[in-house]
Amino acid sequence: MPETTRMTRRTGLRTALATAITVPLLGTVTAPAATSAPTVEPTPAAEPAAAGPAGRRLGVMTFNLRFASTTEPNSWAVRRPVMRALLRHEAPDVLGTQEGLYQQLRDIHTDLGPTYDWIGTGREGGSHDEAVAVFYNTRRLAPVEHDTFWLSDTPKVIGSNTWGAALPRIATWIRFRDLRDDGREFHLLNTHLDHRVQYARERAAALIGRRIAELGPSQPFLVTGDFNSAAHDNPVYDTLLDAGLVDTWDTAAGRSKLYATFHGYQPLVADGDRIDWILATPGVTTHRATVNTYAQDGQFPSDHLPVQASVTLG
Repeated sequence: MPETTRMTRRTGLRTALATAITVPLLGTVTAPAATSAPTVEPTPAAEPAAAGPAGRRLGVMTFNLRFASTTEPNSWAVRRPVMRALLRHEAPDVLGTQEGLYQQLRDIHTDLGPTYDWIGTGREGGSHDEAVAVFYNTRRLAPVEHDTFWLSDTPKVIGSNTWGAALPRIATWIRFRDLRDDGREFHLLNTHLDHRVQYARERAAALIGRRIAELGPSQPFLVTGDFNSAAHDNPVYDTLLDAGLVDTWDTAAGRSKLYATFHGYQPLVADGDRIDWILATPGVTTHRATVNTYAQDGQFPSDHLPVQASVTLG
């Protein structure tokens, strides 16, 4: 198999196309054939594990970033300081993002700081388009392998779109080793479903369900994303729960007040639709779920609200 390079802050989306060509995609191979990351062991600089079960809790966030537009009054230049303050305050262990553009993702990596890294590729295989990048705290998590596939009948074909979606759509999965939980491994899959075509969303959900089953149900699995579908009120949601996942919002021991997770920079809607979800396999314990409404002087960091879950893998 050709030597491959992990997509990180060092290589980023600039090498996405080359990586996609040299690495067999998930559509036709089993997980071991995907991109393998170097083995990473805890170092003396790593944070010591906290005592007791609380130290094993994993902070998970999903966040549609809203691409880095220059349009005022919600340009990226205006939103970035708010995003920086939010992410530094919450400091998630792992963050699944949607819509991020390459320079925007680099900005977020800079703002999160040197203990974070990221993996991702553009939905058309390059650095000029939106990605579903995953950021992670390297003091807590070490990627073991990862891959990206296209949400289509030809998931290994870069940029493919066979279900009439408005745009090509992708999913990226990573197998992580948890350095604070005795090296326990788990998978995380991050995605962004089409915003216009329900048929495409339903087919994508079915494909994601199949991929989760192929990657190995014996390990804990987390799914983050903007599904453009209301929880409890769409076949997309039903399909993913039928695939063996549970909604961390529903299973959480405690939760924040619910707001619609897409607000479009308009007043927040209490008890509105959750279209951004964190799903998990049933063995994952969710301690708290949150729809985060952080803003500064009325300025939100995105047109979506981030959704968070504090979980223990098992």
